[in-house]
Amino acid sequence: MLGEYMITGGRAVDIAASVEQGVGSGELAPGQLLPPMRELAARLEVNPNTVAAAYRTLRERGVIETDGRRGSRVRPRPATTARGSLRVEAPPGVRDVGKGNPDPALLPRLADAFAEAVRMYGENPGMYGELPVLPEFGALARAAFAADGVPEGQIVVTSGSLDAIERVLAAHLRTGDAVGLEDPGWGSLLDLVPAIGLRTVPIGVDEDGPLPAAVERALRAGIRALVVTARAQNPTGAAIGEQRARELRALLAAHPDVLLLEDDHGHAFVDVPLHPLAGTTHHWAVVRSVAKAYGPDLRVAALTGDPITTDRVAGRQRLGPGWVSRLLQRAVVHLWSTGAVDTPSVARSYGERRSALVTALAERGIVAYGRSGMNVWVPVSDETGAVTRLLHAGWAVAPGARFRTDAPQGVRITVSPLTPAEIGPLADAVAAAAGPARPISYG
Repeated sequence: MLGEYMITGGRAVDIAASVEQGVGSGELAPGQLLPPMRELAARLEVNPNTVAAAYRTLRERGVIETDGRRGSRVRPRPATTARGSLRVEAPPGVRDVGKGNPDPALLPRLADAFAEAVRMYGENPGMYGELPVLPEFGALARAAFAADGVPEGQIVVTSGSLDAIERVLAAHLRTGDAVGLEDPGWGSLLDLVPAIGLRTVPIGVDEDGPLPAAVERALRAGIRALVVTARAQNPTGAAIGEQRARELRALLAAHPDVLLLEDDHGHAFVDVPLHPLAGTTHHWAVVRSVAKAYGPDLRVAALTGDPITTDRVAGRQRLGPGWVSRLLQRAVVHLWSTGAVDTPSVARSYGERRSALVTALAERGIVAYGRSGMNVWVPVSDETGAVTRLLHAGWAVAPGARFRTDAPQGVRITVSPLTPAEIGPLADAVAAAAGPARPISYG
């Protein structure tokens, strides 16, 4: 079962360390099955509860995963090899279109916002025991959610979308629970879910978001939670339309105990309407970060949801960091209240670049997707080869492996840094690197 590698240790901490050492050295390969707990306990001459504690620690650290009677095995992607490491660093002279960052020229100036936050801090310094959410922040966030049809709910402030999603999952799920995730989807989320001891169930997507048939299969298979991207899906640019939202609501209504999380990170930089699914199940949450529209270093997100979910998240947050800096909240309030981001203009700018690239690729026989946001997804038959050839041609793109579980191969291109003059040369390079491709169904 383990080949030549021998797990050692007399305490849970030592057994866990032995497994981690084997994973780190490569002697325990991704996907390798570990001994049943009683078998390993007999071999090490320890109590089975000691091995159980070691395996529990390894699951919580994202090193192994457990699938019922099938036993425990090393994760296909251990937490020590996060998807973020699967990036192509652009050497000098190579144009980088793979990082996924917004266009700095479309981000608002932050000097005035922070100056106002500091001025107000001088008048009323933030202290222990004050409200974790500034009333002004809560009111503006609540009004924005309501304008888009998101049900009424308490506002919680978190340090970005991923922080919010992790807190919501932790508030409801237990180790080993299954979570439905978009495939291809956000690489950081695909890393996070197994790292906190949960199981990933891939759900295919098209330009309208999660495929109903894939969602239905996952629901019938017993997922405890479903995470969807409302708009500007990373990496495909998918956006949930009205008809797709209606279909997904009907499916979720038949499974009201499933936790639903909607990530609307596209708020304020996309112009496609939001069609929320929130309220269809007993427990739900919608999160909006300010990273893409206002700046990635503003680690602030607004979260709302059903009363139990928001109470649990807020309560657990109080026992940890306590609150997200009210200085940051004040800066965001200033940005929101002064209309610092011209959403139609920003959305139009990204849209023109996406459309130009998708059209140029189509003219060269290359299928590409990018309905909203700042990314274009290009299916390819040889992902590694395409990335390498593009690099030699002077373009660094993001390997699709960062975003895929079971989905076919592809590459992600971020249009944010592109100028009109670069669209044609980039399309030529992609066509030469990828070759003609047929549309691919991600079901």
